[in-house]
Amino acid sequence: MPHLAHSHAVAGVIDRLNQPDYDRWANQIKRTGGCRQPIHLRGKVEHFDQATGHLLHRYSTTTEPNGVLRVPCKTRRASRCPACAEVYRADTYQLVRAGLVGGKGVPETVAAHPCLFVTLTAPSFGAVHVRKEKNGKVLPCHARRDAETCPHERVMSCTDRHSADDPQLGEPLCPECYDYDGSVLFNAISPELWRRFTLALRRRFARLNGLTVKALRGLVSIAFAKVAEYQRRGVVHFHAVIRLDGPDGPSSPPPAWATADALAEATQHAAAVVTAEIKPLGRTFRWGTQLDVRRITMNGDLSEQAVAAYIAKYATKAAECVGTLDRRIQPLDNLDTLPVRQHARMLIAACMRLGEHPGLVDLRLIHWAHMLGFRGHFSTKSRHYSTTLGELRAAREEHMRDEEITTGRLPLFDEDTVLVIAHWEYAGQGLSIGEQVIAATISGTSLSGVGDGR
Repeated sequence: MPHLAHSHAVAGVIDRLNQPDYDRWANQIKRTGGCRQPIHLRGKVEHFDQATGHLLHRYSTTTEPNGVLRVPCKTRRASRCPACAEVYRADTYQLVRAGLVGGKGVPETVAAHPCLFVTLTAPSFGAVHVRKEKNGKVLPCHARRDAETCPHERVMSCTDRHSADDPQLGEPLCPECYDYDGSVLFNAISPELWRRFTLALRRRFARLNGLTVKALRGLVSIAFAKVAEYQRRGVVHFHAVIRLDGPDGPSSPPPAWATADALAEATQHAAAVVTAEIKPLGRTFRWGTQLDVRRITMNGDLSEQAVAAYIAKYATKAAECVGTLDRRIQPLDNLDTLPVRQHARMLIAACMRLGEHPGLVDLRLIHWAHMLGFRGHFSTKSRHYSTTLGELRAAREEHMRDEEITTGRLPLFDEDTVLVIAHWEYAGQGLSIGEQVIAATISGTSLSGVGDGR
């Protein structure tokens, strides 16, 4: 079978290279940045002079290879399209960094505002295999001299020194003891837990400074940017940049009494007290006890570049590290035949079972079973933290349009005097195996995953 796939890929490469419109096809692929699963569009764009009705310019896909225009899929998930995910990662990096040192419409004076890097973790749902290090030395996983034996006759101990790629990492020491229901329910409720954390943070910060929340708004605003990360055990935790501004956002400095120490104290208090309840099951969830709160500095280990790079890295990932799928799972799918780790299979099964509970319909656990219950946005920010992904994309599109005008692909005209009429329809998606090989060569991206359906 591998030999057959290889032969098919070679034949596809030869066929595409010998097509008379190869150069134009290659140009399209280059403009998508090497997207692995480009969207195929069929249609036209016409520019008319508003005063005279005269046609100034027409673009149609009828002259394009296969009669379609290929555009990037723009997915954020590296498992689906490394090229588009890299664009998303770079944009997220710029967004986060702008909120730390300025740029992209944010004044550079924001660098002087108190700012923290905070990690909120999930609670324990049972002992799992972990990799521990101390002073560069790998320690035993769960070494216990007098280890307890669980009700399922398993000794709750592991003396292995796990490697970084050990498939056991994240797996429960005893699957029968592990709280699979709690794990997926925490994922489902974590966006609400985060929302309540931000509210409690503002309340506590106001109280520490002898103010009401309403009075605080007129003096200080608290901005944030966060990203969700999956741990190998299958639960999410959040990394967040939290910054103090004046009442007008990043363009205004906070008062002298609004310090990083006060913000850290408010953060620790809010993380400890907030809860979220799933009433139909009578279960209450809170953050885990492992809370990391550190001040961001412009030099040192926790620099603005390091923080921005760390957050941006996780913006392109999902639950792949847990061994689940990067597509939705249908209710009629046979879970036993899914190509996933057993731990992920148990988490998916918990989503499917709990999703049938009439009181949990709003959690949409079945719909988000492939994400192990988490349905929130992976990267979010408060309104005034910095620029937006939309603004970054608009600037990039404007740059590309200017380039097309410069090279003569588009006419130069005053946009206020032109009527643009466009008609597009979806005509498919993706590339053949042979085309994927050529696209990877053109863009210099990895060939991993080519031909396996990703």
